[in-house]
Amino acid sequence: MTLRTILVPVRGDGKGEGVLDHALALARRHCSHLEVLHCRPRPEDLIPYGIFVPASLRKEIVASAGNLANEEEGKVRDLFDRYCEEREIPEIDAAPWPRDRVSATWREETGKQAQVIGLRGRLADLIAVAKPDRAQNLGLNTLEAALLETGKLVLMCPPAPVETLGAKLAFAWNGSGEAARAMTAALPLLAKADSLTILTGEGADLPVSADEAKAYLAVHEIDCEISTFKAAPTAVGQALLAGARQAGADSLLMGAYGQSRQRELVMGGVTQYVIDHADMPVFLMH
Repeated sequence: MTLRTILVPVRGDGKGEGVLDHALALARRHCSHLEVLHCRPRPEDLIPYGIFVPASLRKEIVASAGNLANEEEGKVRDLFDRYCEEREIPEIDAAPWPRDRVSATWREETGKQAQVIGLRGRLADLIAVAKPDRAQNLGLNTLEAALLETGKLVLMCPPAPVETLGAKLAFAWNGSGEAARAMTAALPLLAKADSLTILTGEGADLPVSADEAKAYLAVHEIDCEISTFKAAPTAVGQALLAGARQAGADSLLMGAYGQSRQRELVMGGVTQYVIDHADMPVFLMH
């Protein structure tokens, strides 16, 4: 199995190039194809819900929204074309994609980005999204749709420069179904990594041990080390990020939302802490 296609949603919020940089760093390691997707908003979605809007005003809103959508689409497409030209990435409209180099395709769809990603992401090998910006309330719906509705591995990209990605990986293991799915989905990444460190709680009574996970990976000819950490149940997220940094990892792989998303949002949890505080790329799988 190889990492053939990476879906990259972009929009005119200034974060698209950063996400593309992360996706490209990974794609270069795997000779993957980048499917860059811009979601054009529907004008009717901008009309206030539940409020009476006169027909004349409704017409003005729709016309204005259409013009703004055209303008944003043009700007984002120009940025994409320039990005590919500067990095010598060939733009290819349809499969088959090259297997010996990175390539890219531009896609345009109409609708809310989270809804489109929830569907289009089901036919990608991996989805790269920006780390949510809670201060501006941006990106959380897209990340959650990618995680909860596609069944695919998701790369959360922080707003920081990236040089290499996927060379040195840290993997959070707690024996859960989410961690097991993350490990299986990431086998193409793990097989190409130069080093892999399994992070696991010291003395934790796990349903499936880290040693057993290491043995499973060995069957796939993947070598790894096990690193244990001590942490209170409320500080596991902090310990995982610290452990990944100490291991010299360029990214962290983990299962996501072992308990319900609603509970994590309200009560806090490992996944939510990592999403809110990670300063390195994180591969997530639900």
